[in-house]
Amino acid sequence: MPAPRLKLATTFTPARDGEALVYGIELTNLGTEPLGQFKLGINGPARIDTRSEVEGGVLLERLSNHSLFAPPPGFVLAPGATWTIAARGLSYPLRHWSDGANAAYVVLVDGTSVRVETAPTEATGSNAPLLKGAMRFVVPKKVPASISVIPWPEKVAVTGAAPVPPGLDLRPEGDDAVNAAGAFATLTSDLFPVEGIVRPAAEGGLPVRVVAKAGFGPEAYAVAFSETGVLITATTRTGMLYGLITLGQILRGATQYPDRLTFPTGGSIEDEPALGWRGTHLDVARQFYSTAEVERLLKLIAWSKMNRFHWHLSEDEAWRVEIDAYPALTSIGAWRGFGKALPPLLGSGAQPTGGYYSKAAIRQIVALGQSLGIQIVPEIDMPGHCYAALQSLPELRDPNETGEYLSVQGFPNNCLNPAHEPVYKFVETVIDEMLELFPGGIFHLGADEVPLAAWSGSPLALALLEKLAGNAMADKHRAQLNVVGNLHGADEIEGSATAVLQAEFIRRIHQYIASKGAITGGWEEAAHGNVVDKKTTYLVGWRSVEINAALAAEGYDIVVSPGQRYYLDMANSLSWSEPGAGWAGWSGPQETYEFDPREGMGAEQQKHLLGVQSCIWSEPMTDRAIFDRLVFPRISAIAETGWTRPENKSWARFSAFAGLMPIMYGNWADPQA
Repeated sequence: MPAPRLKLATTFTPARDGEALVYGIELTNLGTEPLGQFKLGINGPARIDTRSEVEGGVLLERLSNHSLFAPPPGFVLAPGATWTIAARGLSYPLRHWSDGANAAYVVLVDGTSVRVETAPTEATGSNAPLLKGAMRFVVPKKVPASISVIPWPEKVAVTGAAPVPPGLDLRPEGDDAVNAAGAFATLTSDLFPVEGIVRPAAEGGLPVRVVAKAGFGPEAYAVAFSETGVLITATTRTGMLYGLITLGQILRGATQYPDRLTFPTGGSIEDEPALGWRGTHLDVARQFYSTAEVERLLKLIAWSKMNRFHWHLSEDEAWRVEIDAYPALTSIGAWRGFGKALPPLLGSGAQPTGGYYSKAAIRQIVALGQSLGIQIVPEIDMPGHCYAALQSLPELRDPNETGEYLSVQGFPNNCLNPAHEPVYKFVETVIDEMLELFPGGIFHLGADEVPLAAWSGSPLALALLEKLAGNAMADKHRAQLNVVGNLHGADEIEGSATAVLQAEFIRRIHQYIASKGAITGGWEEAAHGNVVDKKTTYLVGWRSVEINAALAAEGYDIVVSPGQRYYLDMANSLSWSEPGAGWAGWSGPQETYEFDPREGMGAEQQKHLLGVQSCIWSEPMTDRAIFDRLVFPRISAIAETGWTRPENKSWARFSAFAGLMPIMYGNWADPQA
């Protein structure tokens, strides 16, 4: 008997005129045999509410964005026929085409699974072409500057226009210069493999001396042009590398557009960053990225002079780092699929999907980052967002816990228990192994989005709560048992019993990290309870500029990353045809570029502003062409905000040269898109 051929189509009709929204699901039998006694699994960012009214079928299981349906008893899907389900109620609604189901499978009566061809979700009343690929920013005929550099330098005073040299003959002097030149040669060879940016004099390379000179800041440099060559000076290896990157960008622009852009024959560039932290975060749990992909992203952010890579290595959906003491974390927690501890989620099908980073791969990536002036900051998110870890190591749960609580993303009982001592042995062991892998001396512990009802059915947690905050607080928390929280947005837990318990967890973990001589990083929720030493902690502010300013006023060092502007999973506009998420709003390249991270901060608060960070959350990244559209050129816009002083920024100049920056996968949108 041939394997069934099936196709899934989904539609979305927003709520209107008193009618509830409708998420339509249609399964068509393209084969030649009837199909009965089957189940349909679908997944994608949209989440069907457990309280949703479902017509035409039965919702058997729902875990976050994974749903499993059965047809009515006795139903048979004949060849050419379509089975239709209507779900009225979503805990994560559809706003853009990529929100809908993007993977599906059918479980047959014998328990085997069959892949289902899945089409993009269509919205009622929207027929615009669906967009993918990075936006094309064309270099205009009349350019606003004679040289192309992103981020724009602090002082530019160049003159003349030489015939564009075919490449650069690097002549480093001293160990740091040799290392910087080697890193630049490798970087340009990898990003632009046939351009020959670095080449010897025998092939026409222009002499470029790279020389150490005292007195520069740690990332500062100067470039001096003459008719016979170029001189780059800096105090550090990173400064020398940044000078070379600036020169490489000027050369590429002048090579591609010699009628508009020049290679100077005189004058100089003097440059230094405005902010010390210029970061990019990558969530590798929702979608897995190979070592090669991570390395390419590091090279791309180095080309924009970013110097921090925040590596989000764990989530509810997966655990991605090898830990010798706990092999189950990767043998179980790194994989999703039909019949596994983690079901298909966010576009992963029935087949086993996922992966993890071996310690050898991590050391390779860390070494690359060091060569490019990038410090890698690992994150293991805790105590929330730990469903994958707890599925892998169920002994970390309170064995007497009852009831259920749900995270905002729809994962049940997904938080490490602050009152269960085995949890601390686990966390301390993970920290030890991570700090050995990542020599930068920072461990980011997450601390975001713990549900309001977390641990309300745990006798251990309730006993600890009585000890910390009294019987009344514990009784109040008991009443949260099996209460469904706010599934349309993260629970506000400030002042709650949950915040008290999380603060105790953070206090202990922070003390352990500090005992190892390391800095604690956290999302802004790590400030709950005010239990961390501000001298050895920094926070990433993600909810609003007001929270950033308030935390800075309290003395916390802040990295600004508001979801409304710097979360690169957010769509570029409100249009259904744009891919991406929409819970925090939207932000096109210009809106991202023009956001001021200092907004709402006075002079004293700005002393605690470490810098800025783009966050690449991966829920929508089921198609790498979506990645290119969402990340580029917005990541370069954030890089320029971190480097270039506000008075020197110019959207007209940035947008003129943004198209010269390389992208991740080479997926470009049509010119009109």
